Amino acid sequence: MTPPLSIIVPVRDEAQVLPQLLADLAPLRASGAELILVDGGSRDATCALAQGHVDRLIRSAAGRARQMNAGAAAARGDYLWFVHADTRIDAAAVRSLLDALARRPVWGRFDVRLSGRGLALRLIGTMISLRSRLTGVASGDQAIFVAREVFERLAGYADIPLMEDIELCRRLKRLARPRCLRPALSTSSRRWERHGIWRTVLLMWRLRLAYYCGASPDQLARMYHRGPRP
Repeated sequence: MTPPLSIIVPVRDEAQVLPQLLADLAPLRASGAELILVDGGSRDATCALAQGHVDRLIRSAAGRARQMNAGAAAARGDYLWFVHADTRIDAAAVRSLLDALARRPVWGRFDVRLSGRGLALRLIGTMISLRSRLTGVASGDQAIFVAREVFERLAGYADIPLMEDIELCRRLKRLARPRCLRPALSTSSRRWERHGIWRTVLLMWRLRLAYYCGASPDQLARMYHRGPRP
């Protein structure tokens, strides 16, 4: 029997946060969803922790786009749901997703909130969600879902080191506007807190501006991994 939904989680050294996500997804998996973990070369206990809690554990070359494409190639569900390991998903979000899928959308995504405390982080999450609603473009933290037939027709994610989610959304938008779901998913604020909230905001703006101005994905990846400027 074909599962209605395949959940694809790309991971690399995510042992600290993965058990929480697997617990969040366990009821959905028990109801018939397929859960696929795609490991890009973890050196910690990520794969060991996943044993018995996923339907398929795939090993792939590192790179989020490559890992998600590998998971999609193995998936059997009518819909693909791409979820980051540091995402938290509550029962209300699951209900919202299942209700949306029953209406057979082309694709969609969730609103998002950052996990840390403080007004600045709450504001950033709100602005990310609002920007996505206005532009019809989502980031990977917003847990993009898409009809498998559509994803395959578009040949999946572009094999680029950064902005693969933005690039896919731009192609999906030509087919349909995204279904924008509430309640918001929680995503880790660890990068924001580690590098400084507003410096990270400025970095993200610079990356998007450079992308829309034609910078190569390799250039963007170098900017991203250098991190926010002091």
